Amino acid sequence: MTAPSCKFCRILTGDLPAAAVIEDAATYAFLDHRPLFPGHCLVIPRRHAATLPELPPELLAPLFATVRLLARAVLEALGAEGSFVAINNTVSQSVGHLHVHVVPRRRRDGLKGFFWPRQKYRDEAHLREVQATLAEAARRLRAAGW
Repeated sequence: MTAPSCKFCRILTGDLPAAAVIEDAATYAFLDHRPLFPGHCLVIPRRHAATLPELPPELLAPLFATVRLLARAVLEALGAEGSFVAINNTVSQSVGHLHVHVVPRRRRDGLKGFFWPRQKYRDEAHLREVQATLAEAARRLRAAGW
């Protein structure tokens, strides 16, 4: 179930492009087009829900299984020391479709409180390199039972 005017639903239907990292029956994870750091991903449910409270209970576990997998993948694929995982509900939510941010973190990376200095990809090739590296790490982790 999608909403035709929703930007993320349009990504799911293929009407808008996205750099997919993980795709399964319930979720879709892709690189944020305005990343805090390279590897910053958004995880969305395939079924439209504007906020976390609107997400059907049966989709909660699949959504967070993908978030958990991706939080591990950024460590393995990008050498991150940790991750920042966040959800905005309505306030500060740039797209009205539930999405979970998974951001690779390193000590002294400049991310403080809610001041988020965005960093761009060097170019399209860099974006694709990060995309492929994360996708491969997620595939390996899934195959290993994650």
